[in-house]
Amino acid sequence: MEELLELRQFLEQGKIHEALLLVDELEEMSLSDKINKIDSYGVILLIHLIKQKAEKHSTRSWDVSIENTVREINKINKRRKSGGFYLNQAELIDILEQGYQVALKRAALEAFEGRYEAQELAAMVDQQETLAEALKLIQQ
Repeated sequence: MEELLELRQFLEQGKIHEALLLVDELEEMSLSDKINKIDSYGVILLIHLIKQKAEKHSTRSWDVSIENTVREINKINKRRKSGGFYLNQAELIDILEQGYQVALKRAALEAFEGRYEAQELAAMVDQQETLAEALKLIQQ
C-alpha cells in the first residue's frame, strides 16, 4: 500500500521516471509472489504424483488435491486482462524441477506410512516421468 501512495506522489509531482521505476518494482514483486505460490502448489502436486507412482495406487483425497493444485496453478499463472500466462512452459518446468527434491522428502514422510527415506522412494519413481506428468496436468 505504501508503494501505491508513493506512486501517486511521484505522479502528482511529475516525477515520471521515478514513478516508472516504482511500477517496475511493483511488477517484480507481483511476479515474485506468483512464482512463490506456483512453487508451493507445484510441490503439493508433485507430492501426490510421487505417492501415486511409488505406491501404484491413488486415493480420492490425492486425486482431489491434484485437481485443486492444478486449478490453483492455472488460476495464478493466467493473465487476467491481456490473456496468456505469466510463466511459460520452460519456467514452469524449472519451478517443478526445483521443487522436486522438497516434494520427494515430504512424500517419503507420507508414502508407505513413512517407512522409506527420500532416496529409497526416489528409486521407486521416475523423476522425469513425474515432472512430465505434472506439466501435462497443468497445461491441459
